[in-house]
Amino acid sequence: MEKVAIKTEFIKLGQVLKLGNLVGQGSDAKILIAEGEVLVNGEVELQRGKKIRPGDIVELKGEGKIQVVAQEG
Repeated sequence: MEKVAIKTEFIKLGQVLKLGNLVGQGSDAKILIAEGEVLVNGEVELQRGKKIRPGDIVELKGEGKIQVVAQEG
């Protein structure tokens, strides 16, 4: 499972998918989220702007998982 470190309190779901290289651009993320292909902590998430915090796990069905972690320092 890949890890994505963030400096802020949260990051939006669409941004996580881009940072984790599961999608090439935001429009791809929007479509996949709307189609129910993205899970957050094991549950389908349909909101592209969903706040993802350290400890959350984002999965694109059939493509991979990303764990969001807090950046040290």
